Amino acid sequence: MDTAELTALLTPEGLRLLDELDPVRSTDDAARAVSRLRAAGHSPSLVSAVVGQASLRVRAAAKFGPFADRMLFTRAGLEQATRLPIAARHAGRFRAAGMASVADLGCGIGGDALGLAGLGLRVHAVDADEVTAAIAAYNLAPFGDAVTVAQARAEEVDLAGTDAVWLDPARRTAGHSETRRVSADEWSPSLDWVFGLLGSMPGGVKLGPGFDRDRIPADVEAQWVSADGSTIELVLWSKELARPGVRRAALVVRGDKAWELTAPDDSPDVEQRERGAYVHEPDGAVIRARLIGEVARSLDAGMLAPGIAYLTSDAAVTSPFVSSFRVREELPADPKKLAQALRARGIGTLEIKKRGVDVDPAVLRKKLSLKGDESATLLLTRVGSRRLALLADRVAAASA
Repeated sequence: MDTAELTALLTPEGLRLLDELDPVRSTDDAARAVSRLRAAGHSPSLVSAVVGQASLRVRAAAKFGPFADRMLFTRAGLEQATRLPIAARHAGRFRAAGMASVADLGCGIGGDALGLAGLGLRVHAVDADEVTAAIAAYNLAPFGDAVTVAQARAEEVDLAGTDAVWLDPARRTAGHSETRRVSADEWSPSLDWVFGLLGSMPGGVKLGPGFDRDRIPADVEAQWVSADGSTIELVLWSKELARPGVRRAALVVRGDKAWELTAPDDSPDVEQRERGAYVHEPDGAVIRARLIGEVARSLDAGMLAPGIAYLTSDAAVTSPFVSSFRVREELPADPKKLAQALRARGIGTLEIKKRGVDVDPAVLRKKLSLKGDESATLLLTRVGSRRLALLADRVAAASA
């Protein structure tokens, strides 16, 4: 969205058209909406803005639920925005630490600021991009004087009287639609500036989950977060926002439930053992936090192979921090023999998971020519130089 489209949209007519438009879920929906609005005499810039927003609102429901129906977005801003339930958890950390006011530096479309304001904190949200700041102001308007929004660079914000900061450095090139990732040395504001600020006042900074661990400051809490099976972020917490004795944390969120594993440092891995009746795959947040050993000890499990994130055990126990599979049998790893074995067992629906082997599951699936009414999971991995193909069944996820 450019300035002209935003100007056209932020009018009584533009917002009315947007609210009246049916959801745009496909290119055909978009084409019909454009034709109808243009036939009604609306300008190209207004039509483009309205139809584009209607499409983004449909996509935004996955992150913002029903709130998406009254929000505005840019394509890039929506992709980078924090999911509202996760933003609420961030905000809870600030409130629990007794913070009353937070500066959201690099607020984007306002996802995290919504969480902060929703828990009653005063928020000063800033973004360097004019269009993005204007959209954030619209999204945060329901909170009235409790939230202020400005266009500014994070480095220029006066933090006097602010209790804490929240930062989400720009990790992609500037723009509202197509953007690309840039190296950490090109982020804005710079990492040196961000880490310097975290060293001087309470704060949290949202980073990608694959951030170079060697660059994490020694005096912060590093919390990796997964949501509904996807590892989505790393948050570094400083000063009063960092929990005493905690330097590594894995937060696993599924729906409205959450579990967390914490430790004072990386957890040593457990020893390798022979494959047992069960194989467990640690959650991505646990792997990133290097807390596999903590989970393994809770399951009385060992490593299936050194350096590969599969655990194995004989006990019929699982955990919220792993996906567990009961192994039926070991099959031949050769694709032709594997296909024959799966057909003989009537496996027509197959989940393929792999670790430590160079296999493209999509390509393998075509080679297998699956047929039958049965379903299973195929675990592909290796122990030393030997490849394993394990036919297994998922175990119901643990709820506590």
